[in-house]
Amino acid sequence: MLRTILSVSGKPGLYKLISQGKNMLILETLDAAKKRVPAYSHDKVISLGDIAMYTDDEEVALAEVLESVKTKENGAVASVDYKKASAEELHAFMAEVLPTYDRDRVHTSDIKKLIQWYNILVSNGVTEFVPAATKETTEE
Repeated sequence: MLRTILSVSGKPGLYKLISQGKNMLILETLDAAKKRVPAYSHDKVISLGDIAMYTDDEEVALAEVLESVKTKENGAVASVDYKKASAEELHAFMAEVLPTYDRDRVHTSDIKKLIQWYNILVSNGVTEFVPAATKETTEE
């Protein structure tokens, strides 16, 4: 599911891939407006499925981190207000979600973006972050 959810550098929020043309992508905002916007070849577009977070050992896929946040928050919107929380509160939240995260390479802004993206996804009914096949193999 996260493969079709995109982040566009310089534009706030998240977008769902609707279609692609010769030199652009057609995206739809993941908010109440559901506004369609183009993303051109010069825009930096990345799929949430391709993002990972640094840990002390290796990188962990964003889908697994989002799943961990969902477990911590019982599927509800994050209890931490990323706009008002202090850096210490954000790092404490991250330590609960991903205890082995790399404190040197994961910045406060990264944690804010993680919480913001999680809230956007949950608010729009996207709650399956890890594909079912992957869940079964990790639980065994």
